[in-house]
Amino acid sequence: MPMNDIQRFKGTDRYVATDDLMMAVNAAITLGRPLLIKGEPGTGKTQLAQEIARSLNRPLYEWHIKSTSKAQQGLYEYDAVSRLRDSQLGEERVHDIRNYIIKGRLWEAFESPVQPVLLIDEIDKADIEFPNDLLRELDRMEFYVHETRELVQARHRPIILITSNNEKELPDAFLRRCFFHYIRFPDEPTMRAIVAVHYPQLKKELLAEALAAFFEVRATPGLKKKPSTSELLDWIKLLVAEDIAPEALRSGDARKVIPILHGALLKNEQDVHLFEQLVFMHRRAR
Repeated sequence: MPMNDIQRFKGTDRYVATDDLMMAVNAAITLGRPLLIKGEPGTGKTQLAQEIARSLNRPLYEWHIKSTSKAQQGLYEYDAVSRLRDSQLGEERVHDIRNYIIKGRLWEAFESPVQPVLLIDEIDKADIEFPNDLLRELDRMEFYVHETRELVQARHRPIILITSNNEKELPDAFLRRCFFHYIRFPDEPTMRAIVAVHYPQLKKELLAEALAAFFEVRATPGLKKKPSTSELLDWIKLLVAEDIAPEALRSGDARKVIPILHGALLKNEQDVHLFEQLVFMHRRAR
């Protein structure tokens, strides 16, 4: 694709992308390299791929990685069990091995008639060898199907987005082939813009109190899991649904150290217990 014809990602009406994030996306597209995105869970890494596809009007292929995922599954799988069963039943389809080749998401993306967006989501969940097993395919944009003796080549080099939650280190050889970007947790002005996209009618006073309480929770020392952007949005949805008054969120009252509807923000008993201790300490200090 000629350089002048490369479309540029500029964010969308439902995804607030910072300047450095847009620059990273466009740099990866220009270089034709996978974009490796890291950041806290809930910061919009997966949604980014969906919005790139929407913004550029491209088809999206999503490969969500599990701990049991193997690189081969992204290319294809050979269903030998079904073929054996069909042979025992005397099925005609057994004579064509292609009937038992199950295409993976990479193969589907390679066949796209227009340049697609390919999401490889949470690659760090898989075995440490998983990224290395994809090096050749991501470099050459082709792979060989041994059962049918055919070479599958990409019609267009996909825009590849790879996300990681930093659960484990990725191999150096894999990192060298990627353009890297870390999504920093949004500051308060950026978070205001994100909330405005989802709740444009939210009253300013409620937004101000909710953000103050949210960032206060995140700043609490000793939290096992800090609440993320997605959890803030869930919490605000509940505050609106329950018609919670802004003054009910003010943390100046020591009896209200634990936020109202805190189950949307605090996701384990250790963090809830920590806030219960804070309530007790505030009451004793009064």
